[in-house]
Amino acid sequence: MATAAPVKPAFKPFVPATESRPELTVRALLLGAVFGVLFGAVTVYVGTKAGLTVAASIPISVLSISILRAFGRASILENNIVQTTGNAGQSIASGVIFTLPALVFLGFDLEASRIFALALFGGWLGVLFMIPLRRQLIVEEHGTLIYPEGTACADVLMAGERGGSFASRVFLGLGIGGLYTLFQNDGLFALWPGSPHYEPDLGSQHLLKGGSIRADCTPEYLGVGYIIGVRVAAIMFAGGVFSWLVLMPAIHFFGSGLTHPLYPGTALIKDMSPSDLWKAYVRPMGAGAVAAAGLITLVRTLPTIVSALTQGFKKGGSKIAAAIPSRTEHDLPPIVVYGGSALLVVLMFLFLQFKPVPGAYVGPLANLAAALLIVVFGFLFVTVSARIVGIVGSSSSPVSGMTIATLMATCAIFLVKGWTAPAFGALAITIGGVVCIAASNAGDTSQDLKTGYLIGATPWKQQLALMIGVIVCIFFIGATLNAMNRAYEQFQRMPHPVALSLDQLPDGVQNKGQFNRDAVSLSSHTADRGKELLTGARQYILLNAIGSDTIDDGKYLYNPATGQIEIQWIQGIGSERAAAPQGRLMATMINGILSRKLPWTLVLLGVALVIVVELLGVRSLTFAVGAYLSIATTFAIFVGGVMRWMVDRAMIQHAERARLAANPEVIDPDTGLPIPTSVTPALDSESEISPGSLYASGLIAAGGIVGLLGVCAQLAESISEEHGGHWKLFSFSPENPMYHDWVSVIMFALLAFSLYYFARKPLSQPKA
Repeated sequence: MATAAPVKPAFKPFVPATESRPELTVRALLLGAVFGVLFGAVTVYVGTKAGLTVAASIPISVLSISILRAFGRASILENNIVQTTGNAGQSIASGVIFTLPALVFLGFDLEASRIFALALFGGWLGVLFMIPLRRQLIVEEHGTLIYPEGTACADVLMAGERGGSFASRVFLGLGIGGLYTLFQNDGLFALWPGSPHYEPDLGSQHLLKGGSIRADCTPEYLGVGYIIGVRVAAIMFAGGVFSWLVLMPAIHFFGSGLTHPLYPGTALIKDMSPSDLWKAYVRPMGAGAVAAAGLITLVRTLPTIVSALTQGFKKGGSKIAAAIPSRTEHDLPPIVVYGGSALLVVLMFLFLQFKPVPGAYVGPLANLAAALLIVVFGFLFVTVSARIVGIVGSSSSPVSGMTIATLMATCAIFLVKGWTAPAFGALAITIGGVVCIAASNAGDTSQDLKTGYLIGATPWKQQLALMIGVIVCIFFIGATLNAMNRAYEQFQRMPHPVALSLDQLPDGVQNKGQFNRDAVSLSSHTADRGKELLTGARQYILLNAIGSDTIDDGKYLYNPATGQIEIQWIQGIGSERAAAPQGRLMATMINGILSRKLPWTLVLLGVALVIVVELLGVRSLTFAVGAYLSIATTFAIFVGGVMRWMVDRAMIQHAERARLAANPEVIDPDTGLPIPTSVTPALDSESEISPGSLYASGLIAAGGIVGLLGVCAQLAESISEEHGGHWKLFSFSPENPMYHDWVSVIMFALLAFSLYYFARKPLSQPKA
């Protein structure tokens, strides 16, 4: 007689379905909206600078528990609504910064209305398309799909409900990191240098000349490095070492004897600084490396993608909920899901029709096709993203690879149609941006719904909170991106003015009309902080160069009186301070297909580099991003990874001592070595809710928030100068006794020690 299979016990959430607690309250939505704005802005700030993002749900949860508790007893379901609403800001910002900065690299402005619309369409598509998948992915596959961030967040919420307090460690990181940034940031007090650097030029043979060692000593990079761990941080730093201490010195060594510029550079190599070498030669190679690594990642995950789609179609609708679902099974109704999706298609069509990319108007039929293409790719990759993050987590989801696939398909269609002008590249990134934002938000939405499933939340209330969170945060994400672009911009006099005629512009150079500012500040080419105010700037003509053999890509001010390009306008996004590597990757991909005017030798060298790294068994995408970014970024992140390694090592040693104290008889008398036992060390590794990770989250938030204050100060100074004013935030003079690189190194070392110290200091334990 066959034995019946054991019956799997029914899952019981923390809050039973029959119990009703305060959940979708006004205070929870308001607090979640505030966190969504803050962490969305912080994600834009850190992501464009470091090229990666960190999940915000856990720090939002621990802060919510503490803040709501101060206003009276808070429900665990209320705290969940706060983190659900707030986390929408981080996920939308991730999708935006991975794609829309490509508009800058393609020569277009970051229009606030365009960013707002694309973020809204993508954010809501990610939520709406995820709703029909919730039952299958979250409920039916509860034991199969882990959703690591969502599960960890549920643990935090349940511990807080029992009385555990984690927020003090986050607030400590906020306080110390904020105070440090106030004096370190170049846009604020600038008591000591923000980025110490050393440019080697050793001996008579000028060893390593052309290279540079530098570090952006910011708390956000330190915290990011700690959270991602030493291995990932080391691989990223290895990419930076290769570019800045191997490749760039080699370029200088072999090219310093040239008597003419080497394409794509427009100056003699012997006259180029390390930053100039990075811009001209390393960035194209790094973009090729990142593109190749992204495609390899996508190919590697194809079996998972196919499996996700296959299982989605097989199981979709296989089990239908009861006519009157219980509280924990009640999703938004189908009319909202499908009606909302149809409405978004119409809105996307109207946006493309009445707000087209300048120079890329393609007609109603093509705009409708583009809107439908977004829906097709959006549903495809939302399904894939929602399942993949359940296995590997949001941070490892190949969203950039999915976006590359969308862009390749879109650009191939454009190529067949003959739409190869630069404006069509902006149209392609419009389509790819919405898909990327939808996939990014769907991944985080599924994590939030997993958290809700574990604690017993009401799904439709979470889904509504997510849509509200999307609306609130998108007002500030575009503003933050534009503020960084403006605050970090530089106007510099051309070392050698370029003479040309407006009537016969070189290939790839476009006349954009009269420059629309009255005055700008001219920055020095050197590292000093001196500036020169240029008045009467409206006399200049704005030129934009893309794929020109005459001048580097970028924007320039042309003086009609002299017939020369006299000033280069360096955009903040794409500069060394905000490199936006994923956006550069997308622009490189689009340019490669449509214009075919890339420095293919450098791009293919980057591809070959990735192949070598893959053959070594190393994660090539991490290495490629490190090779593209400034070593100043990867060095600081690596320091955070080293702190994580030191803390892990200290915790393992502590656990081993505790084990030996509890089991003194397990020492082998012959060798003097401990004999392995079944005793599991109590503290053998870090977790996402450990003291160190919480303190590091505080450092990231502090660096981002106070750093954004510095951006606002620089922006206000620029606007004041433009209108003839002289407003400037107080800052210490570079002649003050603390403005030395060695002071910056010491202060960063003290900040790193604080991370090591508080990571080892236990949290208060939850009540029994």
